[in-house]
Amino acid sequence: MKILVTGGCGFIGANLVPMLLENDHDVRVLDNLSVGTAESLKGLDVGLQVNDIRDPSAVADAVLGVSSVVHLAAQTSVIDSQQDPLLDFEINARGILNLLLACRDQGVDRFVFASSNAPIGETTPPIDESKPAHPLAPYGASKLAGEGYCTAFHGSYGLNTVVLRFANVYGPRSSNKSSVVAQFIKDAIAHGQLTIYGDGKQTRDFIFVDDLCRAILQALECDCGGETFQIATGQETRILDLAEMISTATPNRSVRIVHVDQRKGEIVKNYACIEKAQRILGWAPRVPLSAGLVRTVEWFRSG
Repeated sequence: MKILVTGGCGFIGANLVPMLLENDHDVRVLDNLSVGTAESLKGLDVGLQVNDIRDPSAVADAVLGVSSVVHLAAQTSVIDSQQDPLLDFEINARGILNLLLACRDQGVDRFVFASSNAPIGETTPPIDESKPAHPLAPYGASKLAGEGYCTAFHGSYGLNTVVLRFANVYGPRSSNKSSVVAQFIKDAIAHGQLTIYGDGKQTRDFIFVDDLCRAILQALECDCGGETFQIATGQETRILDLAEMISTATPNRSVRIVHVDQRKGEIVKNYACIEKAQRILGWAPRVPLSAGLVRTVEWFRSG
């Protein structure tokens, strides 16, 4: 396939693009380099277009001639979305609409959208694809809009859209991320201290980036247009326990854990049921959290 990856210079893209190339796909990347860098694609046979998904003409040019799109580009911070919900909307909602319109007009066959559990909001876990959506922050609302546009373009225009709701992704090449695993590791190495918001009993489902990229690959190859899948491990991990695991995986350093006030708009308990992805995509995670954290810490230390 000839595949466009939006946000391909970011964390997930930098791991996904080499995997796509290893599977003999032709890859083009659209990225405004606001977070990622062109250096992440160094040495790879990839065409990079430096532009923004908010620009319809740039999007139309990037989509020209591709058969599939993997849409990773996004505003990903809950806190930033609360501070500037209009910018969050422009990037996450208007951006995906620009892409879907270009895909419709240029006959693209498949569109894989990187969503998250944020559209669901606070609910009794495990989360599955049937749970009603109640987003707690503008970020979740904009991702929910993206999901809605994907199913609408499948129903109205026959575009084979697939929504993947990512759990908390971690792994190598995440130095620009402010997500909990990356931030914990950076703070542990640099300062010997981890900061937990609240009591640390809140839970998340952590998935290693290689496992997640394999799910994207299988979504590109699966005849499952219009479907939504939870991409996670199905394992619930407390933030306190994550902190202890990272402390253990960070050798030769005594790591102190401090607590501050819990942030508003964040989900307390979160993990997912992955039965649908296993059944339809034929996908399952392979890397346990303990092993993935060791590999991630090693990558940060080697940098």
